[in-house]
Amino acid sequence: MQKDRKAFYRDLKKKLKKQHKFPSVYMFKFIVPNENKLHAQVEALFGSEAQIAIRESRNGNFVSVTAKEMMLSADKVIERYREAESIEGIISL
Repeated sequence: MQKDRKAFYRDLKKKLKKQHKFPSVYMFKFIVPNENKLHAQVEALFGSEAQIAIRESRNGNFVSVTAKEMMLSADKVIERYREAESIEGIISL
């Protein structure tokens, strides 16, 4: 499984470098179970200058968290995704 994660992030880095010119604003999107603790953990990933929008699912079981933040490099984007992996039940889009 660890090899799969390394390959995933290696491929992601290539795509980021191809599709974005850093520094630039990058949009992160996550889905988490609708629990205040989890909302707070996702929001804590981002600095105070980030624009964060939270939207509840139709049934209220989940929320989507969209955050736009200035990122300096593809490595910083990947670092943020790796930090997010520690949040229980998170799905990165």
